Amino acid sequence: MIGYTLVGTNDLDRAKGFYDALFATIGAGRVLEMGEMCAWGVAMDKPMFGVTRPYDQQDATIGNGTMIALVASERPTVDTLHARALELGGTCEGGPGVRGGDGDQAFYAAYFRDLDGNKLCAFRVGPA
Repeated sequence: MIGYTLVGTNDLDRAKGFYDALFATIGAGRVLEMGEMCAWGVAMDKPMFGVTRPYDQQDATIGNGTMIALVASERPTVDTLHARALELGGTCEGGPGVRGGDGDQAFYAAYFRDLDGNKLCAFRVGPA
């Protein structure tokens, strides 16, 4: 249902470097670049994650309560994405772990902010 998401940045080149390195961790790369916007994914017809300078030319600001969640195929991928984000200068908003009960519907997640303060989550639903 979701085609793409966008978060704002005030330094597109810095954001590109962060997301190039972060998304390489899960085999995604740049799939679209247009002017002040860049998006990553595995194909143009699959969901994409993008960063952009705001259209109104005002400073980009983070949304309080806004978060983008990145699905992972297994728990170690959640761990790797979280660690890589921190290595790249992101900040921790909650380390990897199970939230709620374990089992077939276990929600395993880690939370971090990018270099502009945008909040992201890497998660996996299911057993270890």
